[in-house]
Amino acid sequence: MTAAIIAFTRRGAALGRTLAHSLEATLHVPARFAPEVGAEAYGSLEGWTAKAWTEADALIFVGAAGIAVRAIAPHVKDKFTDPAVVSVDEAGRFVIPLLSGHVGGANELALNIAALTGGQAAVSTATDVNGLFAVDVWARERDMVITDRVLAKEISAALLEGKPVGFVSDFGHPCPGGLTCGPAELGLWVTYRRREGPFPRTLRLAPRGLILGIGCRKGTPEETIREAVEEALSGYEPQAVVQAATIDLKKEEPGLLAFCAAHNLPLAIYTAEELAAAKGRFTRSAFVAHITGVDNVCERAAVCAGGTILVPKQAKNGVTVAVAGRNMV
Repeated sequence: MTAAIIAFTRRGAALGRTLAHSLEATLHVPARFAPEVGAEAYGSLEGWTAKAWTEADALIFVGAAGIAVRAIAPHVKDKFTDPAVVSVDEAGRFVIPLLSGHVGGANELALNIAALTGGQAAVSTATDVNGLFAVDVWARERDMVITDRVLAKEISAALLEGKPVGFVSDFGHPCPGGLTCGPAELGLWVTYRRREGPFPRTLRLAPRGLILGIGCRKGTPEETIREAVEEALSGYEPQAVVQAATIDLKKEEPGLLAFCAAHNLPLAIYTAEELAAAKGRFTRSAFVAHITGVDNVCERAAVCAGGTILVPKQAKNGVTVAVAGRNMV
């Protein structure tokens, strides 16, 4: 987590320096205090907040909570995307997670800050107060996508009302405390797949671990690659894709690079020799071997990137795609 800290008084700047050192965070203070604490000066609170909002995972305000609330108000949009926001008084006595307590990690950050200052974290989210399972925290800690926000809220509400919430995992996760492995009207399913779930009302949690192995003809446009990928992923959660992989012959292919950039996917590159060394059973092609020096690009690339084949080679308009998944347990 990258954190940005702002303080407003000399005492607050001193505490900010301590926090910045412990949390490996950036610190901004008024210009008159900057030399004393070795921090950078900020121009305006509004400007600092706007910049930190887009660049940091967490914003820490050392001062009155009201200052923090007014500063962040124009930027607040969605608890699933807003950064964590924490306010701590300049004496370090009270630490308040103001925003994104679960998904953004503000509750955990507040507890960490309180441990550093000897103060108290004022965590107020209902599941924490009642000691209940929090689906957004559980998913965030395991880098999983929550596929339905409405159902996620309903699961928290059900737990608060004492209703059973089921749990099934394709990856062998043990059933979390407070959930049940038995029948339930509402439940969680940890899976890469997109289809009807094991409960009448199922929230799918998708681990971020799908890999796309991609091969293509020279000059294939981005749109053609996107269409082939969408077809290969038709039964799986697109938000779970974390990487693409291919042969070094395609490392500068414009359409492939544009596709990866558009979906923020790193592209792993392998030589024909590295692909040939991949272990497993693959869909072999003499034509591909003649062109690239290895009998299969997409499946072998996906395996080389650390996955197990879920969707074997699919061909569409000169593009081949394989989908592999990492073991998330």
